[in-house]
Amino acid sequence: MSLAPDASSGPLPRTGWASFKDLTGYQWFVLIVCCLAWDMDCLDQQLFVLARRPAMSELVAKVSSDDARLPEFAAAMKEKADQQARPAPTPDQARAALQNADIADASTYATSFFMLGWAVGGIGFGVMGDRYGRVKTLMLTILLYAIFTGLSALSRDTFQFYLYRFLTGLGVGGVFAAAVTLLADTMPANARPYALGVYQASSAIGNCVASLISMWFGSLQEQGAFSGLELFGSPLTPWRLMFVVGILPGLLVVVIQLWLREPEKWRAAVAVRGVKKAGSYSELLGDRKWRGHALGGLVLALSGVIGLWGIAFFSPDLQSYVAEPTYKAEARAMGLEGSDVPEGKDFPAASQAAKYVTGQKAYWAGITSLVQNLGAFVGIFAFSFFTGYVGRKPAFAVFLVLAGASTAMVFMYLKSWGDIFWMIPIMGFFQLALFGGYAIYFPELFPTRLRSTGTSFCYNVGRLIAATGPYALGKLTSVVYANLPAPEPLRYAGLTMCSIFLLGLLVLPFLPETKDKPLPE
Repeated sequence: MSLAPDASSGPLPRTGWASFKDLTGYQWFVLIVCCLAWDMDCLDQQLFVLARRPAMSELVAKVSSDDARLPEFAAAMKEKADQQARPAPTPDQARAALQNADIADASTYATSFFMLGWAVGGIGFGVMGDRYGRVKTLMLTILLYAIFTGLSALSRDTFQFYLYRFLTGLGVGGVFAAAVTLLADTMPANARPYALGVYQASSAIGNCVASLISMWFGSLQEQGAFSGLELFGSPLTPWRLMFVVGILPGLLVVVIQLWLREPEKWRAAVAVRGVKKAGSYSELLGDRKWRGHALGGLVLALSGVIGLWGIAFFSPDLQSYVAEPTYKAEARAMGLEGSDVPEGKDFPAASQAAKYVTGQKAYWAGITSLVQNLGAFVGIFAFSFFTGYVGRKPAFAVFLVLAGASTAMVFMYLKSWGDIFWMIPIMGFFQLALFGGYAIYFPELFPTRLRSTGTSFCYNVGRLIAATGPYALGKLTSVVYANLPAPEPLRYAGLTMCSIFLLGLLVLPFLPETKDKPLPE
């Protein structure tokens, strides 16, 4: 029996981007709400990326001159300097290097806790999405990440910060699978890959808004707008305000409650098989076909997730390292209060000079994030277009290779402000395009009763394993390459980590091609 459309029953479905003309008003509404949910989710993620180092710089204990680790650390720095025919570090330089290592460690721990929460929440909410509905799951996950993002602003030490980031991650992890499967089940087949591409591309909006917020708060900090102000007993700083902004996504819950309904495909699947048989990990991993798709998708996700969260999202930190001496020189040239300290010493924390440096760091970290996500926006659309012609697997192969090459380029050769405006967008283009591919490809691997569970398994179990990525980068930075002058430890750590993109290439031959095929049932 032929499955070709009957021309006598009406016009043939449109292809490509023209397929959007076939969407009903409700389908447009679902697309917009899902995009908004993901935008706000990504706003939270990017606020964390931009606020992470300033938060750790404030919350990590200061290295004192009598720290027991200093003699051994300074001796190792001196040995490395002798090997490279450089002057031996001063005691203040050794202390500053050890402080930077502690901050780098704390930053990567915070990222790992966030990703662990993301993975745990994603796995649990993936099952909930198949059993109890995409809409209910989406609503609950948004509430979770909004509440605990706001509480992150109240952190008094690193332990509290890690805890709130883990709990925020629970909600963040559930949104992707809930929204992607809601879209995949609601969109007509001809428009589905393009709608999912738009969904993932829209993440750049949330990321760019976070960058603009960081830049604005950095400017206010530089002007002294927060001087003497407190937030529940803690100094009011840009990073705390950024997390307060993250509460806003909770307002979206009201819209979801009032207007969204569960897709017909999901309701039909649950009616036939029952709630208990939906979202079954025993079926997902017990059936040879679905197990192969799940494990292959998991490995494919590892490349992109570790590449992004374990390497690329530390590019604002690299930019801060590269440019900090310039900011300090500018403060001295302007004669700002507190800038008359010897070279190698930090400006007094409350001085005009320190506020200037902090403000410039926040502003240019925002610029770095902004141009990265502008590149990502174009890259995700490019992937959606490219995969429509060549297929899912060839598109992944091309973008994995170029993501690795562009990331290595940034970490080894970004040395000036000008480099930010061409290197970072190229890296964002290829790296974030992979995530557009995940949004399109993962729902195509699983039947309706397992779609949320399978998609979440690939994306979030991958993230559970990928939580080791920031930890590995931190150890490479603070241990393996720690004796090099900043920012060389971060450069070589990033370059070493780029080998992760090969993992995705190795698994592609074992995965199915799903281009132009209906969703499995």
